[in-house]
Amino acid sequence: MTSLNISNVSKSFGSTRVLEDISLTINDGEFISLVGPSGCGKSTLLRIIAGLESQDAGTIALGERPIDGVRPSRRNLAMVFQSYALYPHLTVAQNIGVPLTMRQLNHWERLPVVGRFLPGAAAKRQAIRGAVEEAARSLDIGHLLDRKPGQLSGGQRQRVAVGRALVRQPEAFLLDEPLSNLDAKLRVHMRTEIAELHRTLGATFIYVTHDQAEAMTMSDRIAVMMHGRLLQVAPPHEVYSDPANIAVAEFIGSPKINTFPAEVAGDGTATVMGAALGCVQNGYRGTATIGVRPESLRIGKPPGLLAGTLRHVENLGNEYFLHVEVEGLPTRVVARVGHDDAPFSLGAPVGLDWHVGRAHVFDQAGGQIGRVNGAVSPFVGVVNG
Repeated sequence: MTSLNISNVSKSFGSTRVLEDISLTINDGEFISLVGPSGCGKSTLLRIIAGLESQDAGTIALGERPIDGVRPSRRNLAMVFQSYALYPHLTVAQNIGVPLTMRQLNHWERLPVVGRFLPGAAAKRQAIRGAVEEAARSLDIGHLLDRKPGQLSGGQRQRVAVGRALVRQPEAFLLDEPLSNLDAKLRVHMRTEIAELHRTLGATFIYVTHDQAEAMTMSDRIAVMMHGRLLQVAPPHEVYSDPANIAVAEFIGSPKINTFPAEVAGDGTATVMGAALGCVQNGYRGTATIGVRPESLRIGKPPGLLAGTLRHVENLGNEYFLHVEVEGLPTRVVARVGHDDAPFSLGAPVGLDWHVGRAHVFDQAGGQIGRVNGAVSPFVGVVNG
């Protein structure tokens, strides 16, 4: 496929604006995820690309060729739905072969009895069977071709749905939350399988999900959407380490980023709850928000940069999430620390420190304006109860 170009696409349902001036170029062979909370417009955008919905404004083009108004069947884009949409009365082989059967056999040739005796029908059916078997082999479901969907596990049904898309040899795969119906363990496994399938095929994958873990682990780029707008498009590591604004910073990352109210004085000094940090050197002055990822925080004996009380500990085996109550903050601060940094005592007074260079600074409107330069007190020892 040549690149898929989305230009200034907008869409409303009645008085509700679902998409607002979306522009995005998806490169040939790229795996890009549209990620965002429920209702942000990502599935609507995918359906517009597929031709299942029409936009109110803007254009969709494959390379230089606009496909607005082109029927879905003529766009050669294969969609994999959340529900799999398999025919329960058909075998796996028949389900995978449906697109080819509809495309290559006419009405009479598709009839179960009469069609087999028409000239040329047998050769067409044999070609379809070969394409189905090849797709099944690539997905490791060749041994399931004679089963019905009701006899398959969730992961196997998902592969059949992908196989039905694969057999068409589409220019791009459109996947609409395909793993949301699977249990947690199988979702992790299928993430790996889909990523490996993308590498094997070298095809373009456009993947919709509300699960940031899926987007982060599989994608070449992530397109973060909220309230019908595209907030940031970048590789996963960049979205995480250099978010465009506080909305992206709070959505990407688990536990989510900690935020602290701050003031940037006339000389550029940033102050968080009375504690002076380094300087903000981009010229911004006034009210700001400091964002610090949980892994960039350190908890030790008081005083630290900020003082608090340890209220809750989540033990994940290889690491801990420590929840600290800081007077004056509406929500608890969460730090991620290694297993070797134990023990901890609930109710103990603690001090919080972090590397200034790892603190994001957001302006009043929520846009990121850079990092704080300078140094604060060094990290202190871990609470020993």
